[in-house]
Amino acid sequence: MRLVLVVLSASMLLTASAMAALFILQRRLIYPGAFRGIEPTAVLAVPPGTGRILLTTADGERLHALWRSPAPGCGVVVSFHGNGSRPEPHAERFAADPWDAAGWGLLAPAYRGYPGSTGEPSEDGLIRDGLAAVAAVAERAPGAPILLHGHSLGAAVAVAVAERMPAIGLYLEAPFDSMTHTVRLHVPLAPSWLLRDTYRSDLRIRAGTTPVLIVQGRDDMVVPAKLALLLARAAGPRALVELVPGDHVSILGVRDREAVALFGRGLVPACTQAGEKVR
Repeated sequence: MRLVLVVLSASMLLTASAMAALFILQRRLIYPGAFRGIEPTAVLAVPPGTGRILLTTADGERLHALWRSPAPGCGVVVSFHGNGSRPEPHAERFAADPWDAAGWGLLAPAYRGYPGSTGEPSEDGLIRDGLAAVAAVAERAPGAPILLHGHSLGAAVAVAVAERMPAIGLYLEAPFDSMTHTVRLHVPLAPSWLLRDTYRSDLRIRAGTTPVLIVQGRDDMVVPAKLALLLARAAGPRALVELVPGDHVSILGVRDREAVALFGRGLVPACTQAGEKVR
């Protein structure tokens, strides 16, 4: 009997220790790009016509961001990167065709705690970062229509920002319905109540009315397709889902031409055409 009690006590202690470690370290797992050593922003090239700027959030953090002005009358893509990425790949993508040919501008911030930005990441913090990005667009390109784009975690940020600020649409690549559901799939024994940042995109996206384009890889092992489909269901008939061959990263940009056509429809009369653009 004493041996059983010892074993049970040891098991309970190990379980409690594992749960405590998970609670303490969870943000290192959710936001790996903020905690691992990667090259500084200064050594990364940016496309011609794109500049480095600093954004200030409502709570005083300073964010590294990349800015590219839109052509007259054209829109701006506000792009939120994934949890292990950074703004530079998105800047390169959205500064090229078909976006450049259609006159779109770009603002891509690095979340708080990520290279070049101050602070520590959290759900509330990243939402503040997203709101600061939208405010910066309104200041630098007054009246420009805003398209919110996000990949993976960035899709959750885009959905949260869209709930609070007007945008012409959501362009989401490899999105999940909630962080709670995502964690449950990858760590099924972890108690959901331990999760500090839940990112309930399924609840946030219901109130919107603007178009939503979701692009999801069939072979995505990070964010399985069923999570994107659940998010699309929550968005209702305004959501268009493109299930494409590829994994979590290889799908990036494969439906950009369709996105330009979808979200640029209302901009065509006002937006200066490619041969007449002035940046």
